Amino acid sequence: MDVLGMVQKSYDSPPSYEEAAPGVPQNHRDIQTVGDLLGINYKAVGVREQMRRNLLAAARSGSERYPGIVGFDEDVLPSIDRAILAGHDMLLVGQMGQAKTMLARGIAASLLSPIPVVRGGTTNDIHTDLPPGDLAALLGGGEIPDPLRFHVSPEAARAIMNDGLDAPIEWVDGTARSRFITATPDTTVKDLVGYVDAIKVARRGIEMYRIESYSAGHLMQSKHGILCIDELPVLDPRKQVALLSVLQEGSFTTGTYRVIFEPRLALLATANPVDYTHSGRIIEPLHDRLASHIRTRYPSTIRDEIKIILQEASLPSCALAGPMLELLAGAVRRARSDDRIDQEKGVSVRSGIHGLEVLVAEAARVRPAERACPRPSDMGCLEQAVKVRLAEMDDTLENRARTVRDIVAESLRESYARMCPADADAESISAEFAGKMFVVSQDHVWSGGPDSYREQLSHFPALGRLVESMVPGDARDDPDGAVQAANASGWPSPGDGLRAVAVEVALECLRWRTPPILERREDAYGPA
Repeated sequence: MDVLGMVQKSYDSPPSYEEAAPGVPQNHRDIQTVGDLLGINYKAVGVREQMRRNLLAAARSGSERYPGIVGFDEDVLPSIDRAILAGHDMLLVGQMGQAKTMLARGIAASLLSPIPVVRGGTTNDIHTDLPPGDLAALLGGGEIPDPLRFHVSPEAARAIMNDGLDAPIEWVDGTARSRFITATPDTTVKDLVGYVDAIKVARRGIEMYRIESYSAGHLMQSKHGILCIDELPVLDPRKQVALLSVLQEGSFTTGTYRVIFEPRLALLATANPVDYTHSGRIIEPLHDRLASHIRTRYPSTIRDEIKIILQEASLPSCALAGPMLELLAGAVRRARSDDRIDQEKGVSVRSGIHGLEVLVAEAARVRPAERACPRPSDMGCLEQAVKVRLAEMDDTLENRARTVRDIVAESLRESYARMCPADADAESISAEFAGKMFVVSQDHVWSGGPDSYREQLSHFPALGRLVESMVPGDARDDPDGAVQAANASGWPSPGDGLRAVAVEVALECLRWRTPPILERREDAYGPA
């Protein structure tokens, strides 16, 4: 059998299949061996071309291109689109918690087609990575002629040598063949580009200067995928030079051993604006190679902030009132404009996400007999979830906690003043509070006992009417879907927990409206 002629013919002939997606035959699940791929003259489509064609297909069909990304439609996503269509490596510049890594993961998940890799390989090896002569040699049971050129991993090469045309393949999606790493000061050159593995040399009797002695780093582990490096400027210049060397030349020298390989990947890096603008943090040649520099940002509207919080928070079964989400998101956004906070570091969207998780946990802790439904009286716990760095005073834990408490209190005052209904019957409410107090506590339930909110409201009919008007409605009344229940059963009908939220919100609104109707003395509200 003329193995070389068969391989050469497959390489030179046009594909004999229709594509379901770039590089994916319509019946790809039935294609299970290297021989099957050669039989259809399979042609691999590179990462950049896959992204470009899949992006255009998604744009034509109107399907989602970047799953989970909220609020970037007018600026960030068009920039990403342009970079992908231009075939650029990208640098995303933005503060922490601005969805930079999520963007990279979304690109890998939705814009990379599956590829057929040799089963058992360690570097996403496609048979067409090999020159025809090398593949023919392996199919004939021989070795690759050039021992120093890394086309496929030694494991993939052995699989082809052992099984020939029956060497099994598997279709691997974009997420599985991409790597998402965070640069740290102890990240080494070996981590990035690989190294000569002395253990392999000792245990297997491999010659030092053969490709079998090489263990791949992140670059080759993400071959045919995306390598996303979070916080690129953290890498010192020597490591950046090594990264650049591989990206530009496809080779790396360790000692006197020159490994030649081609990662065939797309690089996406992230940086904080402070590091990005600091001279020398990204070496100029690498800075220049990352052809598209794209600025990210925090959500521009409170509604987008709420959508992200709800999308990302990990919650048990609970009820969430819209006003509580507005209060939480408003506090996070207020912190982003406060001079006491180091705005160069930013206030991550995760502060709101973790804040909601903590609020639900606090509601369950304090009122375990009820379905968890956070209230304004639960918000004292937020300081453990809102992460900031101080700008104007010593950055101690005590100062951070006090500053967060102050910011939350200031934000709540502003939010309550906006929330107060214009048609509230102020005169009647003020009159019925004469000589009476309404006591609010985390421990008080809606109904049951003389201190319950329901029992207290029976003495304040005008306040009760205001409360009923403020009880959250069904999520179907919210056209943007920003307010929703955090469980599979959907938004709960207005119930005890939501009425308790409305009580506390109404009292605070009356306290902070102009002029105020009520004032608070410890845990009790009385006439102003």
